[in-house]
Amino acid sequence: MAEKVRATGITILRKALLVGLAYVTPLSGAQAETLFGALAKAYTGNPTLNAQRATLRATDEGVPQALAGYRPTITGTASAGAQTVNRHVPGVGDIQTGGQFRPLYPRSLSIQVTQNIFTGGRTLNTVRQAESTVQTAREQLRFQEQSTLFDASQAYMNVLADTAVLSLQQNNVEVLEEQLRQTRDRFNVGEVTRTDVAQSEAALATGHAQESAAAATLRSSIATYRQVIGDDPRQLAPGQPVEKFLPKNVDSAVRVALGKHPAILAGLHAVDAQEFQVKTLESQLRPQLGVTAGLSRDYDSQTRRDTTTSASIAAQLTVPIYEGGAVYSQVRQAKEQVGQARMQVDVTRDQVRQQVIASWAQLDAARQQIAASQAAVQANEIALAGVREEAKVGQRTTLDVLNAQQTLLSSRVQLVRAQRDRIVASYQVLGSIGLLSVGTLGIKVAQYNAKRHYEQVRDKWWGLQTPDGR
Repeated sequence: MAEKVRATGITILRKALLVGLAYVTPLSGAQAETLFGALAKAYTGNPTLNAQRATLRATDEGVPQALAGYRPTITGTASAGAQTVNRHVPGVGDIQTGGQFRPLYPRSLSIQVTQNIFTGGRTLNTVRQAESTVQTAREQLRFQEQSTLFDASQAYMNVLADTAVLSLQQNNVEVLEEQLRQTRDRFNVGEVTRTDVAQSEAALATGHAQESAAAATLRSSIATYRQVIGDDPRQLAPGQPVEKFLPKNVDSAVRVALGKHPAILAGLHAVDAQEFQVKTLESQLRPQLGVTAGLSRDYDSQTRRDTTTSASIAAQLTVPIYEGGAVYSQVRQAKEQVGQARMQVDVTRDQVRQQVIASWAQLDAARQQIAASQAAVQANEIALAGVREEAKVGQRTTLDVLNAQQTLLSSRVQLVRAQRDRIVASYQVLGSIGLLSVGTLGIKVAQYNAKRHYEQVRDKWWGLQTPDGR
């Protein structure tokens, strides 16, 4: 019976590894969820990612706001009121004019147009700064997409691995229960001592504790899966590494990362934005030229039913002479911020290089761990079988059998973890070089177009509705 249970445990492990540590819930007829399918769900529905997309859309509006500096401003004014006038002219009879209160109802309409002609480069550099800020936000969105896809792949593989570990722990409990039953039978016939029974009971209690811990870990992984991907796991298909999308060696990976990682590109665009900020501030020290035109009509301004129409146009030149030194300080401050942004790019490059090398090392370690764990499982299976046979003839104790059983269980769990680590590490390397995207993986999902909203709002002169109708 013990041999049958042991064989069953080995079969369960091999099947679990063969199907990619598949997580299966009682759901007859359901189509298996694939890793790419889960990534597609996270790509479209993850709230953190969608919030970052909304942030980018809000950032897009900075460009039309800056472009408003090129456009005229038009202001209309209307007024209406009532007043009385007591007009007395000396030497003129009071019957005609003197001492009479005459009500007036003055009204006016006016419109004024102001157009900037020369702003010292302020509008131009403000537009360029806004455009660089948009580019920064796009790269930040791309970085968030990578983080979301990696989190989703990790959550997916955690559920698979934790399910396989729980299955192994449950099988281990079954084996230990059978071992305890056999030990008690042998104790009843005097083949073993009470110590052997106690050792089997202790091993079973430990097995139950390990099973409970594995179940708790799985529940936590399922909750994380729900948080990242958007729904509960039902039937999960095998996970596959993405090593085919990786460069051939770590040096090539570093070169790719330094040229394509979104964190580095976002930093470079941030430097551009800071440089345009310097030029924008400097424009305040240059002359400003604008034109103002106006048209107005007044009614009852002096006498009843009189009308006055006036039109004007004027050019205004403003030459700053001294503004207390505030602008000079702001320019110096902005230049220091440019230097800080450049140094931050160097810091980001070093961080990216470290992440690539570290994640590549983790991938290599996972590959080697898989080979070692497979060898360990095979050796421990043989060792357990031998210890069981030797125990039958009295050459091994019950404790030896229990230790061999625990060693085999540990090697099986280690193999499961190593296979999970290899897949997760491959995604981590792909993200560390800046290429983890639905496009690179070939996932069939409608990709978010970051340029569409920008093009829809860039040249809008008016309108309160967003492009999606809000």
